[in-house]
Amino acid sequence: MDWSLLGCGANGHVTFAPDEPELRGRLNVTAREGAAWRCLRCGTFVIGEPTSSGPVSAAPRVRRGKELRSAFILRLFAVERFLRAIVFGALAIAIWRFSLSRLSIEAAYDQMLPAVRSLLRELGFNVNHNRLLGLIQHAFKLNPHTLGLLALAAGAYAVIEIIEAVGLWLLKRWGEYFAMIATSIGIPYEIYDLTAKVTWLRLLAFTINVALVVYLVVTKRLFGVRGGKKAYEARLRSASILQAEIDALAAEEATRAEQAAQAEEAAQAEEAAQAEEAAQAEESEQAGEATHAGGAARDHEGARAAAPGPHRGQAGQPGPAGAPNQPEQPAAAQTAGLTDRANGPPAPGRAEPGRTDLPRQADTARGPDQPTDAAATNSSAAE
Repeated sequence: MDWSLLGCGANGHVTFAPDEPELRGRLNVTAREGAAWRCLRCGTFVIGEPTSSGPVSAAPRVRRGKELRSAFILRLFAVERFLRAIVFGALAIAIWRFSLSRLSIEAAYDQMLPAVRSLLRELGFNVNHNRLLGLIQHAFKLNPHTLGLLALAAGAYAVIEIIEAVGLWLLKRWGEYFAMIATSIGIPYEIYDLTAKVTWLRLLAFTINVALVVYLVVTKRLFGVRGGKKAYEARLRSASILQAEIDALAAEEATRAEQAAQAEEAAQAEEAAQAEEAAQAEESEQAGEATHAGGAARDHEGARAAAPGPHRGQAGQPGPAGAPNQPEQPAAAQTAGLTDRANGPPAPGRAEPGRTDLPRQADTARGPDQPTDAAATNSSAAE
């Protein structure tokens, strides 16, 4: 049985239009006949205006499914408590009236007793051992003070049953606690009555009371059983259509925020990778330039080492120009030497323009360990 549909069939649909736009859009659709709002009890979309509107905090609390079945059971117990209250209330009034006019009632009873006895005999009852007649005769022997206490006790029990019935009918948590405690207090006396004598009425009353106590403790999670009030309210929220839509909306927002955070992290990681690649490229370029410069320097050193020229220390041969312990040659002499090498040796007996025999004389004047101008010029050209 679908208790939600049964509840809507009995009491009508419950629709709500929240003020929050995103949540409002989740509870509303547009049909050909007009706007339709989702029922918070059965979940179907109902065409027409919502039954209520406002902020989500003002939404009606709607019971669904198992909670509707639980409400039905509790109200059955409430009806039974109302009947008990009526019976004990009437008994309290009767005892109180009897205590006030016991003499007149006793006289009327004595006057009507023969007719009552004959009626009971015709119905097949044993008049001499009838429990009802014995109880009435015993009541006539009670003093007014005892009758007053009995009337007060019956009235107090009737009031307790009315409070239980109201709390259970209104589905209040305080009513559940009150009914459970009040019923539990009477169970030991009912057990004592059953040990004295078992009757169908006593057994039925005992069964109803025990069933009510167990049902309230287990299903309503009283006194911390099965998680207590927090677990009970969490179960109510999980069954609520409105709460489910609120949770779904919050989950979507959280997903969007997580995706945005992941996209931002990915962008930052990409920027960091690009920066690292640029740094590596720059380092590679600098390393290549350094390698190229080192290679050029080695080639230059190798070229200098491989160039031919006179070596210092050989007898009768001059060392290179600029060598230690050797006089530097004038620039004009070096230039003249280069010119001689370019034009070839001069003809015999012909003097070169701009040259005299002074250098030769100077060469003659030099010692054997000093190079001549021609050797210095050749060394300069080689360099």
